[in-house]
Amino acid sequence: MHQYQAKIAWERGQQAFTDNKYSRAHQWEFDGGLTVPASSSPLSVPLPMSEAGNVDPEEALVAALSSCHMLFYLSFVAQRGYVLDQYQDLAVGIMDKNAQGKPAITRIHLRPRERYAGEHQPGLQEREELHHMAHEQCYIANSIHAEVIVEIE
Repeated sequence: MHQYQAKIAWERGQQAFTDNKYSRAHQWEFDGGLTVPASSSPLSVPLPMSEAGNVDPEEALVAALSSCHMLFYLSFVAQRGYVLDQYQDLAVGIMDKNAQGKPAITRIHLRPRERYAGEHQPGLQEREELHHMAHEQCYIANSIHAEVIVEIE
């Protein structure tokens, strides 16, 4: 068993609060010392109560899934002896209603793009297999109900 921790901090300041027009901006603090400015999404809570430049929980979920998938993929690629020079993913989460009619991230599209070095490179079928293995092992993918779609070029 492993434990992961994040400190989430918000303060009212001089805002009235009960008028529901308070700032949703807050901080995420992680054990390594990193502090990330966070907020509700402006799609959920309109500006100026949200801070558009901050990370919102929905983006963080999509990023966490994409990062977890990538880290397993990198490991599997290295185990097979391939040299991967670059990996990028433009991941997109889709907010919709779930089976119970509640708003939820119902689908996440991963769009990995890789660049390999040398002549020894995996073909499309092997890359699909490696991405499938990464998806199967990803802790975040195993923790959510959203459908994950990996779109490989």
